[in-house]
Amino acid sequence: MSHLPFNPPGLWKQNGRAFNHGVVAAPGRTVYLTGQVAWDEDSAIVGPGDCAAQTAKSFENVETMLAAVGGTLEDIVSLTIFYLAQDDLPAIQKVRAAHLPAATAPASILIQVPGLVHPDLLVELVPVAVIPDARYRDPAS
Repeated sequence: MSHLPFNPPGLWKQNGRAFNHGVVAAPGRTVYLTGQVAWDEDSAIVGPGDCAAQTAKSFENVETMLAAVGGTLEDIVSLTIFYLAQDDLPAIQKVRAAHLPAATAPASILIQVPGLVHPDLLVELVPVAVIPDARYRDPAS
């Protein structure tokens, strides 16, 4: 059974953006991830000054986290994105659409903030995923 995205009549249109108004999660293990930013494994920032590059690296980090428990990006049911500059929204949306097809995309929220944990970071992703039991792997094993 897959997650069931839904967009009831009477709500504003997503205009092809990579999100759905709601998602009914299929049975499985709920996984809460810490915010993922554009740090590489040595804590160096990937793409300083480039929001698209930082968003892509953040999605790569999310993929790595989910893969550790048997998940994929398609298992994300909710995604909060914190970002600094309104001008970066088109880049964020383009990268998000490349990683999350609109038909199966999670419920999502974008929140503009005055800053993140490091002054050179431009975007942070905070996903919640539900991994089907058949694919779930215990990260401790």
